[in-house]
Amino acid sequence: MYTDRKWGENKTVPSITKISQQKNDGERYNIFLDEKYAFSVHESVLVKFGLSKGMSLEDWSIDEMVYEDEIRKAFNRALHYLGFRMRSEFEVKKKLMDLEYGEAVVLEAIVKLKRLDFLNDETFSEALLQTQKRSSSKGPKAIQQELRKKGIGKELQDKVLESYTEEEQLQIATKLAEKAANANRSVAPSQLKQKIQNALLRKGYSFDIIKQALANIDFEREADEWTSITESVGEKAWRRYSSKFSGRSLNNRVKQAMYQKGIPFDKIDSFIEKKENEEDGD
Repeated sequence: MYTDRKWGENKTVPSITKISQQKNDGERYNIFLDEKYAFSVHESVLVKFGLSKGMSLEDWSIDEMVYEDEIRKAFNRALHYLGFRMRSEFEVKKKLMDLEYGEAVVLEAIVKLKRLDFLNDETFSEALLQTQKRSSSKGPKAIQQELRKKGIGKELQDKVLESYTEEEQLQIATKLAEKAANANRSVAPSQLKQKIQNALLRKGYSFDIIKQALANIDFEREADEWTSITESVGEKAWRRYSSKFSGRSLNNRVKQAMYQKGIPFDKIDSFIEKKENEEDGD
């Protein structure tokens, strides 16, 4: 900003002696006062204040122009930031503050962005809801957490999430559960149910929705599937503990490991008996 002023009885008001267009940015102009570079402004500020050669400028008018230009720069930076994807008001404000624009300038820029509908938290929140449902299959609790991170207030969070019906939640949760169940046929039903429940909880679904979703899944296993599951879990546990334990201690360790993996007691006993017979045969 221009600072070479004369104060006191002989105070003089500086005048514009030159206005030149910047080489690297055709929309900005350098302002020279009394033959010295003073400040630069966007062409919109130039037009708004009617700046021309020979015009005298008071301190307050220079400050006003510079302030107006800062708002314009902050506004343009925000537009660039919004060009990549939609943002919340909180995100834009944080970005501009991080770029070290003054708070008053940032607030003015945000008011302008909102007035021109470049920034709308309700529209942003609705878009985020649809994106999280479609691309991430998230439940309402997880989406609410995302909205909170973006600085969206509780009242708007609740309003937007009202459109996420229980019927839609159940449909998405069931689809996730079915996919997981079909991809994990080699896992015992009880363990698989727990895994799916934990996954759906992390996705942000309620216990009630999860319960209904699991009720729609067929977790039954055929005899040959149970044989394969039991053998796989049992052999893994046996290899893990046989180098450290033997006899009853080994059996108990293996039984405990198999039970934790959801293998029924009768199948565990059959597997242990089989291993003992193999040991005796050796």
